[in-house]
Amino acid sequence: MDTNDLKQTLIKLHAHLEATQNVDPELKEILQVLDKDIQAVLEKDETDESISGELVERSQAISAKFAAEHPQLEPVLRELGQILNRMGI
Repeated sequence: MDTNDLKQTLIKLHAHLEATQNVDPELKEILQVLDKDIQAVLEKDETDESISGELVERSQAISAKFAAEHPQLEPVLRELGQILNRMGI
């Protein structure tokens, strides 16, 4: 599995998040948890399909929240969800 795109998108997300002001602390925490969960999956050789589906669903839900509150972050989150989906994560 090629994880380079995913890693680059996570780096891009962190950069956008740092540059965005007034991010809801709860939403920021949700993103941090998602990031940790993705990192944990990347460290494994196998992907549990139930965890994979949950990560894709969570990234899409977070993307929808950010679309309303921080439209400049939403494209990066959408890209993250698409990459997770393509990778089967």
